[in-house]
Amino acid sequence: MDTLKSLLQEMEQEAQTTEKMLSRIPDDKYQWKPHPKSMTIEQLSTHIAELPTWVSLTLHTDGLDFATVPYEPKKVSGTAELMKLFEDSLADGYSNLQKADVSTFDKIWTLRNGEQILNQRSKADVIRMTYCQIVHHRAQLGVYLRLLDIPIPGSYGPSADEQGF
Repeated sequence: MDTLKSLLQEMEQEAQTTEKMLSRIPDDKYQWKPHPKSMTIEQLSTHIAELPTWVSLTLHTDGLDFATVPYEPKKVSGTAELMKLFEDSLADGYSNLQKADVSTFDKIWTLRNGEQILNQRSKADVIRMTYCQIVHHRAQLGVYLRLLDIPIPGSYGPSADEQGF
């Protein structure tokens, strides 16, 4: 399978699981967090919902400098807004990936904070890293939901909740 087709397929598959997880968040839990050093559910879930736009960012730039473009997280007031944010982010990332010039996939993309280089990888690797970030933060969200006794959807098969355990 070629790289572009593989990346598109993986984006679709992970989006289905991400959508199931995000949709479980109760509207009254967005300010909850399991520990003082943890993000709130709102911070974590909006970060997850925005991550598909990193595919577009990667394809259309040579990098990101947090010193000149500080991250400003989106605010949502509930799950309906969160799902819309995710849907829009996914559509943006997917449509840009569909039109991607695969000859640029080997070009280096740099994440930095001023002079400090945080990460440097090929554009294809950054797209894969974006997917890994979605999965990583989705797992964090699963822990949050479990601590709130909210049933967890399956990711790559049925969850214990779906099996009745």
